[in-house]
Amino acid sequence: MFKLKGNERLSLQLLEKKDAKELFELVNESRNYLREWLPWVDSMKQETDYEPIIDMWLKQFSSYDGFQAGILLKGKIVGMAGFHSIDWRNSKTSIGYWLDEKYQGKGIMTEVVIFLMDIAFKEYTLNRVEIQCGVDNVRSKGIPERLGFKHEGIIRDAEYLYNHFHDCSLYSMLSKEWA
Repeated sequence: MFKLKGNERLSLQLLEKKDAKELFELVNESRNYLREWLPWVDSMKQETDYEPIIDMWLKQFSSYDGFQAGILLKGKIVGMAGFHSIDWRNSKTSIGYWLDEKYQGKGIMTEVVIFLMDIAFKEYTLNRVEIQCGVDNVRSKGIPERLGFKHEGIIRDAEYLYNHFHDCSLYSMLSKEWA
């Protein structure tokens, strides 16, 4: 497994096909909770559904167009985080993340987003990072708010979530604002 960033407790690692079962089990156990905010949950019905997705994530990384990484807590996958695509021309990207419900409230995702911000600004030398979250997703919005991102506004009907559109809050951080 290729480790992107981390410490002895927590790390971001690229997933391989062998991780499909563990990832499926994690999503399946939290399906009802994750479904509230993530539009892809219902389409992942068995572990083999993750195999082409993992291939796509590895291709994204090898194409230098961002990455999706497993969040490992003491070696166990507890969620996912990464950069959607990277707009190199405009020197910006956006971060997406999710964490199993039972691991929330422990500072894990805040630490992960700090890892990602360091990669974006120090390794990739990007200028801007965005985070978009459902306006009612209090836990998710807490991450950029805690880290000092600027709230730029509400994107109306930003995402279709099963049977309805929902509004999203847009947050951003510029490289000159990151410590």
